[in-house]
Amino acid sequence: MNSYVLAGGIFVITYIIIISERIHRTLAALLGGMLMILLGIVTQEDAFLSIDLNVIFLLAGMMMIAHVMGETGIFQWLAVQAVRIGRGEPVRILLIISAITATASALLDNVTVIVLIAPVILYVARALDVNPIPFLIAGVMASNIGGAATLIGDPPNILIGSAADIDFLKFLINMGPPAFFALIGGLLVSVFQFNRQLHVPVDRRKAVMRLTTKGLINDGVMLSKSLIVLAIVLLGFFLQGWLNLEPATIALSGATLLLIWTRYEPAKVLENIEWTTLMFFVGLFITVQAIVEVGIIAEIADTLIFLTAGNLNITAYFLLWFSALASGVVDNIPYTATMIPVVEGLKGILPLEPLWWALALGADFGGNLTLVGASANVVVASLSERSGHRLGFIEFLRYGTIYVAVTLLIATAWLSWRYF
Repeated sequence: MNSYVLAGGIFVITYIIIISERIHRTLAALLGGMLMILLGIVTQEDAFLSIDLNVIFLLAGMMMIAHVMGETGIFQWLAVQAVRIGRGEPVRILLIISAITATASALLDNVTVIVLIAPVILYVARALDVNPIPFLIAGVMASNIGGAATLIGDPPNILIGSAADIDFLKFLINMGPPAFFALIGGLLVSVFQFNRQLHVPVDRRKAVMRLTTKGLINDGVMLSKSLIVLAIVLLGFFLQGWLNLEPATIALSGATLLLIWTRYEPAKVLENIEWTTLMFFVGLFITVQAIVEVGIIAEIADTLIFLTAGNLNITAYFLLWFSALASGVVDNIPYTATMIPVVEGLKGILPLEPLWWALALGADFGGNLTLVGASANVVVASLSERSGHRLGFIEFLRYGTIYVAVTLLIATAWLSWRYF
């Protein structure tokens, strides 16, 4: 069996296992990557060189900072504040929490934020005595949309930024506006879909209004230090081009400074890093590198040019909508990792910049389509089931379809106005 067929077969089987969740997706990705090496499709040297450490270390650094912040009680404090500002009105509270989640996802990363904020959402739902599913769905949709705004907000963005050498500020300028408008559209969709499900008696509203923020911030000093370090890191991202530093260097430097300044136990922080997510990336990078080397990616690029007749507008729109659909089916992280070399293969044929934004918008917004579309969705489903409320694939799809349709229309309008 030649390397082309073997690599393609391993790649397809790896994807099927990831989608089916018969074994953990991290194990599936690592299995695919190791088979590519063991069967001689890709050399060990090329395989390990293909692992983008900028992506791995950026995520690790931001996860460390987010964990220390979470330990201060800031997210619980925000939940009670949302209840008080919303005056006990469930829909209003849902919109406030969604806005907070979107903003936090842009500043940290949406996977980390949803891990921290999902328990807060469950806490609010229990206080209101309502089904938490609408809050969780609205929250994760907002997280995926808000994460689209920045280089660090969503894993696909980190992959694209690293591959295309796009810095934080440029990413924000091009992705911030469509993410903002998409968030507004998403919030309107939340009201439309969940308004009838969220009715709370007046006495219950009055009861939750008595919730107090007193004592929720358990370490004000550590919170202050965390916010100062986060501000320094964000400033570093904005000045990335001038500083000539990779985002990973900035994030890890900030995390190191925070741990030294707060004297926080490093082992405790490292235990709470999402190592399964990081190792998933490792396996994925190797698997994709193998199909690049045998020429499969080059053929996909040629096919894309053939289907769109080499027209930039059509190629960008096709990439946007196809990326959204494919991301909903196979998870936006492996899909993006696969499509990056496809876009790179169009260099010299079409201007790449509009295509990078089309890929990012499609993958980020398309992640809202299904439970497996984005890592944050899987986290929410797991936490929801653990709390006694199962969030099924079909239920998520029913709500996600409308979110994706609305946000993609907004993204299409943005691409048309901005680039064409």
